[in-house]
Amino acid sequence: MNLLPFFAAGLAASVHCVGMCGGIAATLGGAAARQQPADVADMAAPLVFHAHRAAATLHPAAAVSVVTLRLLRLASFNLGRIASYVMAGAAAGGLAEGVIGLAAIAPLQQAALVLANLMLLAAGLYLMNAWRGLAHIERLGQHVWRHAQPLLNSFLPMDTPVKALAAGALWGWLPCGLVYSMLVTAMLSGNGFDGAGIMLAFGLGTTPLLFAAGMSGMVLRHFLQRRAVRIACGSLVMAFGVLGLLRAAGVAIPGMPALHGWVDLLCIGGV
Repeated sequence: MNLLPFFAAGLAASVHCVGMCGGIAATLGGAAARQQPADVADMAAPLVFHAHRAAATLHPAAAVSVVTLRLLRLASFNLGRIASYVMAGAAAGGLAEGVIGLAAIAPLQQAALVLANLMLLAAGLYLMNAWRGLAHIERLGQHVWRHAQPLLNSFLPMDTPVKALAAGALWGWLPCGLVYSMLVTAMLSGNGFDGAGIMLAFGLGTTPLLFAAGMSGMVLRHFLQRRAVRIACGSLVMAFGVLGLLRAAGVAIPGMPALHGWVDLLCIGGV
């Protein structure tokens, strides 16, 4: 299965993830502050700032150790988040495989291909704040999150990579329309292995900006929340969907033969 479209969708969709990251990081920081005031800004404040502060007050070797620990925690947090995505993708794909054997039924495969690209259109509109239909789906996940959220307190403050890993694994179940749109696509893949691969590719796509946000603090978050940035990223995701729908419908596009290799690479359903 071609996973590049899902990675690209995750990369573009991560502007939304960073926006959510900022709010959650503030919540985590507040909880941490009540328990350990010296460690308030783990995820939200720039690592560069921490490095400068550490360098000013600690031996150089100790300063490097402080920054390394924070990087490990940030990496562990994202690893836990992606692991949850993969588990959910495997479950969604396995459900479809067990119930209807989607992978073996050609007409359903074609319908699934069309629906998967429609979900990309919905995700793009959601990113652009032009249509909030996916927000209704998020409300369904609130019931799950109500049970998972209290567990988060037991991992605060996130002062070790193990705690960060566990917190990230819980955060992966946070209700998010973009994640749900990818989960629908994972389900339509027709088997657990492909479903897990789709969510892995999507999660890895969201990681670069989330990691950068953890290093740069709120500066990157404010930039990515600009309307022009969200429209550009939403348009990119929608373009994948439109191209995939045209390809699925067999519509001839001028210049398409010359772009055939790229279309196969970038479209859901490409080989």
